[in-house]
Amino acid sequence: MRGSCPHPTRPAPRARTSRAERGRSTSAFGPHRPRSRVGTRWGGDRVGWGRVGGGWGLGGHYAGVVRADVGDGVDVALDRPADPTPQGRGRRWRWGLGIAAALVVLLLVPFAWVQAVGQAHLRTLETVEETPVALVLGAGLRPDGSPSTYLRRRLDAARVLYDAGTVQAVLVSGDSGSVGHDEPTAMRDYLVENGVPTQDVVLDYAGFDTHDSCVRAHDVFGVDRAVVLTQDYHVRRAVFSCVAAGIDTQGVGVSSASVRPRQAVEWRLRELPASSKAWWDGLTHADPAYGGPGETGVRDALLAP
Repeated sequence: MRGSCPHPTRPAPRARTSRAERGRSTSAFGPHRPRSRVGTRWGGDRVGWGRVGGGWGLGGHYAGVVRADVGDGVDVALDRPADPTPQGRGRRWRWGLGIAAALVVLLLVPFAWVQAVGQAHLRTLETVEETPVALVLGAGLRPDGSPSTYLRRRLDAARVLYDAGTVQAVLVSGDSGSVGHDEPTAMRDYLVENGVPTQDVVLDYAGFDTHDSCVRAHDVFGVDRAVVLTQDYHVRRAVFSCVAAGIDTQGVGVSSASVRPRQAVEWRLRELPASSKAWWDGLTHADPAYGGPGETGVRDALLAP
């Protein structure tokens, strides 16, 4: 018979009672009255109370597990999904796409800006205009303390420009912040071994990154015109940083061919976030890790007979 066997997953309907009887119902905590319509937030969605059967419960589509009073002092937990309507799903998709687009803009716009500025100043070893200083950026050392393959290529390019009379001095800028790792000294020794006079090689021991090397070249060593030498994938960012530091810059990119192709790919991928940092550092005129007083090494090399 209908009504004699309740639905296996749904309680039998409660007998309807009048509003007066519901108002007089009691619980362990005294007379019970239906809760008024109130709201709170669960998981960022509006939670409101509404009529459920003969009592009060949750109305609409809400998120989270919520306690609902169904009368006679009995609370039940209602679990509703967060706005399952097509409109709700559309809103979430729009928010997600908006955030993704913002991240793309934050990465790609600075990258494009940095690369465009650098591209406008690129030269080859044969087309570099005469300029006082070659700025060579550090690129790591071998276990024996000698320049890495990448760094040797940069130094060889500087030697070619020096021998051709295109530059008069070479400023080598690198990291010497840890024991047994002294890039500037290794760079000078390599150049001297290959025919560049010691007095024409100037050392910057605090070139901890590209931005620092360029800012220190301008602010500490007084360089206002230079050609910066680094790998081809890095040269545009290096030029941008030096231009932002106030140097009239040309850039020459040397080979980045590697016996470890995976590493070459990693270095290229690194340029995306690194360009964003370079753009921000240039925009805000960020100070280098070590500023220091002015040094006369470059001026002395240029004035030497």
